[in-house]
Amino acid sequence: MIVIIAGASGSGKTTVGAMLAGRLGWPFADADDFHPAANIEKMQAGIPLTDADRWPWLRAIGAWMDEHIARGESAVVGCSALRRSYRDLLLDGRPEARMIFLATDVDVLTRRLAARAGHFFPEQLLGSQLQALEPPAPDERVIRVVPADTPAGTVDAIIAVLFPDGPAGPGRQP
Repeated sequence: MIVIIAGASGSGKTTVGAMLAGRLGWPFADADDFHPAANIEKMQAGIPLTDADRWPWLRAIGAWMDEHIARGESAVVGCSALRRSYRDLLLDGRPEARMIFLATDVDVLTRRLAARAGHFFPEQLLGSQLQALEPPAPDERVIRVVPADTPAGTVDAIIAVLFPDGPAGPGRQP
């Protein structure tokens, strides 16, 4: 199983994704690490990414997922997946993939980004992400999770949804 933790910047994708992967004993990848240098430079300069900027990045994430699927390995990746077309690219043809969308309140996102230091994504770009955001529709293969008060609580909620009978255990397939 490949679990994609999705949501806007500041939603907790990296924190929750890494914690989920740690609990399951699976590898974790942060989609930020798949961005080419040009994308990072644009964001650092406060310039929103376009679809043309995002497609190669999303295909690189898909390739990473495919490598794990081909090896029969489970993994977790955090990726914004703001638009339906992005989610479709990551999910279509990958029955092993599950997407959890962190439906985080805008005030929480704003507060988190204002407090975040050392990240290339500046707070002022949140508006462009929210403009690009297409919340998951009921007909999508996406599970909406409203984050709990703590990352651990959010991970508990995700595990309960993904594994209603309990997880298979660290390093094992569900």
